[in-house]
Amino acid sequence: MDRLNRLSGDEAERELMSCCGSRAWAGAVAGARPFAGEAALTGAAGAALRDLGWADVEEALSHHPRIGDRPEGTGREESWSRAEQAGSTGTDAETARELRAGNLAYEHRFGHVFLICATGLSARRILAALRERLHNDARTEREIVRTELAKITHLRLAHLGEDR
Repeated sequence: MDRLNRLSGDEAERELMSCCGSRAWAGAVAGARPFAGEAALTGAAGAALRDLGWADVEEALSHHPRIGDRPEGTGREESWSRAEQAGSTGTDAETARELRAGNLAYEHRFGHVFLICATGLSARRILAALRERLHNDARTEREIVRTELAKITHLRLAHLGEDR
């Protein structure tokens, strides 16, 4: 927390972008510093997520790989994504094929990647959620996406404090 509070605005935004890939979100959270503690950071992060326009949410989604795809790269964001999706890798070929097909169907229907907080979920559970959510209308799905984005962002904020 102290480290985040001491960073310049630009440095804080860069750090926060690894938690949520929306520039508007990172700017709002960085601008809310200094934080007295974790609860203040979490509160500011949640408020900033709720205030995002859909274009800002889509920007954040563009930083997430397809579920089941192994993110390339050695950066913090890629490392966290690999850990979050650990349950979706190493699955049987049929489930992997169904996840790929489901991802494509979802992207065709909603215009963005399927987002789920995959931490602790098996590939089968992720696939079931994907199939279920394909039946949602756009408004319902956008609400779910915001909720899942918030879960991932909060997990990553906790990791941000552990990283340094």
